[in-house]
Amino acid sequence: MLKESFHIAVPTAFLKNESINIQGTIDHIKYLYNKGIKSVLVGGSTGEQHSLNLKEKLDLLNAVSIEEELINNMEILFGVSSIRQLEAMEFAKAISKTKIAGILLGYPPYILPTQEEALRYSEKIIELTNKPTIIYNNPKRTGFDLSIDNIIFLSKNEKVIGIKEAGHKDKIIKLNGQVKDDFYYYAGGEIDLEEKVQMGFNRLSSIAANIYPDEIKNWFIKLLTNQPLTDQENIEISSIIEQIYTGSALVNLKEGINEKGIDIGICRSPLGKI
Repeated sequence: MLKESFHIAVPTAFLKNESINIQGTIDHIKYLYNKGIKSVLVGGSTGEQHSLNLKEKLDLLNAVSIEEELINNMEILFGVSSIRQLEAMEFAKAISKTKIAGILLGYPPYILPTQEEALRYSEKIIELTNKPTIIYNNPKRTGFDLSIDNIIFLSKNEKVIGIKEAGHKDKIIKLNGQVKDDFYYYAGGEIDLEEKVQMGFNRLSSIAANIYPDEIKNWFIKLLTNQPLTDQENIEISSIIEQIYTGSALVNLKEGINEKGIDIGICRSPLGKI
């Protein structure tokens, strides 16, 4: 079971020639760890995992896995998704042999699997990783929208602990009462977070906390516990969201992380190439 209600989806570091910079990625995770963050998602959100080939994913997994202090003291999650199921399966097998805490299971972009195909894909990856699994439904990015019936079906698997729903947020209202009581609802990023918490989202996959870990974590805790924000806190959060989400969030993230002295590098083109 994944205990942390809050994790940060960390971007992947790249060098100027766009090759992967594994040490830069680990350095950023260490920075967050030293800031008191207990959980991160690697190679998952921000869309970068679909630019990583299988070897790059495996190299990143292996490098993170030997960081004993991080592995033993954080819930480190990995994103698993591929346009080819066989590659996703191979990556899943590799994860199963590590101390990685869990996975975020995403769906192939562009190819538009049927609901039945997506269900078989999900079951195979969950079986092979044998790790706590968060289903990731993001139809805007992938073109595929996992049905409520399939979410309910997958929720019956003891390894499936929740869903990161980036599509129709009112889905969770329909899921309440139809899934197990300890099923978690992850908000993807900070946009409309207050509204989502009011609707029942109870966990956060954060983007902005890559740069503002303390501020976003404290804000989310206050939302969960129904504590009012001060006027100054409201101004601060609004400013953070505007800074991160105006334009390309990933480009903005990397600029902010680089400014902290961490070599997270660039985005792979065409992002950032304006």
